[in-house]
Amino acid sequence: MGCFVSTPQETGGNRRRPGNIGEVSVFVPGLRIPKPVDFSVALGDHLSKTLVERLSALRTRIVVMAGQEAPTITRTRRKTATQHGGSTLADLLQALEDYLPVLLGLVKDGSTLQHKVQFVWVNQEDDAEESAMFSAWYEVLSVLHLMATLSLSQANLLLLPRTSLDGYSPKVSEESRRSSVDIFLKAAGYLDCAVRNVLPQLPAEQRRNLPVDLAEGVLRALCLQALGQAVDIQLGLAIDSTKATLAVKRRLACEMVKYWQQAQDNIMNLPLSNGWGEKHRLFVKWKYIEAKASAYYYHGLILDEGNTEKSHGMAVAALQAADEYLKESKKACEAFNTSIPLSRNPPLWGTMKYLAEKIPKDTSSKVRINRDLYSYEKIMETAPTLPDFALALKPDEYQLPHVDASWDDETYRQGTV
Repeated sequence: MGCFVSTPQETGGNRRRPGNIGEVSVFVPGLRIPKPVDFSVALGDHLSKTLVERLSALRTRIVVMAGQEAPTITRTRRKTATQHGGSTLADLLQALEDYLPVLLGLVKDGSTLQHKVQFVWVNQEDDAEESAMFSAWYEVLSVLHLMATLSLSQANLLLLPRTSLDGYSPKVSEESRRSSVDIFLKAAGYLDCAVRNVLPQLPAEQRRNLPVDLAEGVLRALCLQALGQAVDIQLGLAIDSTKATLAVKRRLACEMVKYWQQAQDNIMNLPLSNGWGEKHRLFVKWKYIEAKASAYYYHGLILDEGNTEKSHGMAVAALQAADEYLKESKKACEAFNTSIPLSRNPPLWGTMKYLAEKIPKDTSSKVRINRDLYSYEKIMETAPTLPDFALALKPDEYQLPHVDASWDDETYRQGTV
C-alpha cells in the first residue's frame, strides 16, 4: 500500500513517485520537497554569521523532515493516521511557519538579497525533476504551497472513515468533519495569499518558468477545491441536522457546484499530462459531476413542492438529471482511482452515502407517479436551470507574517549590498 516507484527514465531522475496513494477522501497534490541550500556561500558577505546560520538551520530542518516523512504523508494508512501521520504534518507545518518570517527578510523593502540564493525544489507533478530559481519569492511561494498541501493531507486523514467501537459501519465523526472545514479554509487561505500577494512579486518571465504545480491556474483550482470540499462537509452536516431545511441543503449543493465548476475552469487547459496532474484534473471532474447530482436532487425536491403540473414535470426532470449525474460520477470516480498513482475510495459516508441511496429511490418513485420517461439527452435538455446563489464560503484571510526581529540589526549590511 502506497509503495514508491523510481522513474529513472524521466530526465535522468531518481525521484520517487508513489505508485499507490491508498484511500483518498481529499486530493492532495504531489509533494514539493526542498533540496539543501548553502546560505553561507551566497549570503556570507552580506549578512551576519548568526543570521546565515539561523536561515540554514530553519531550512535544513524542513529539508530533513520533508525528505524523511514524504512517504508517510503521501500514503494514507488509517492505522497510523493520527498517531504518526497527524503529528508529522503538524510538526512540518510548524517548521515552515518558523522559517517564513526569517525567509521574508530576504525580500524586505525590495532588497537585492532576494536574488542572491538559488532555491531548489523537487516536485512530483512537473516533467522537470527539479526547479531552481534565484528568487526568495519563489521560495516563499513554494513554502505556502507546501503548507497548503500539508493542510489538505491533514483534512484527508480526518475524513477517512474509521470503524467505531460499537461495530457499526465505518464513519467520520462530527468533530472530525467540523475540524476538516477549518483546515480546508486554512489551506484555501494559504493558496489565496500565494495567488494575490506572492505571484505578483515574480517577474513575468519567472512566472512563465514556474513548474506547472505552481502555475496560477493550479493554485486557484486547489483553493476552490478546498472550498468545494468544505461546502460538501457542510452539506453532510445539514443532512444530519433535523433543523436544516431543503432550501438550505439546495443552496449548499448549488454553491458546491459553482466552486467545482470554477476549479475545473482553472485547471482544464493546463499542461497536466503526467500522472499527478492528470489525476488532479480527474478528481476535479469527478467532484464537479458529483456536486451536480446533489444540486439537481435538492432542486427537484423543492420543485416537487409546487402545485402545478409544470412544477411536477420540472421536478421529475431535475431528479432524473440527478440520477444520471450520479451514474456518471461513479464512472468519473473509477477513472480517477485507476489513474496513476492508483488510489481507492474509503467506505462510502456523508453526503454521497445518503444521496447514493436517496437519488435512485426518489427518482424512481417520481417517474412511476408521472409515467414520464425521458432519454438521457431529453433529460439534459429539459432539466431546469439550477438557481444561482452567491458563494458564501471564503478562504481564511492569511497574511504573510512580519519579518523576524533578527533582521533588525542587519539594516546597514543589507543596505551595502
